[in-house]
Amino acid sequence: MNTYVATFYTHLSALVSWKRLRNAGCEAQMMPVPRVLSSSCGTCVGYEGEVDHRELLDTDAEALYEVQAAGKYRLLWCDDAN
Repeated sequence: MNTYVATFYTHLSALVSWKRLRNAGCEAQMMPVPRVLSSSCGTCVGYEGEVDHRELLDTDAEALYEVQAAGKYRLLWCDDAN
């Protein structure tokens, strides 16, 4: 099982994504964004899954990271449009 953190441009987008992930059976929680990742809206969604489930993230998602050991993050996807 992998751990992921998704960041968002808006709090509403984080909430929508959190609900989608929970409905898909993922252990997901809304939490403050680690400052090393972003300062956009201040809220992110942390979750666990066998795959990253990026298709469940709202269209206003900023980036998706896989949590590594020792508090490191590996960028998996980012919105290059903004």
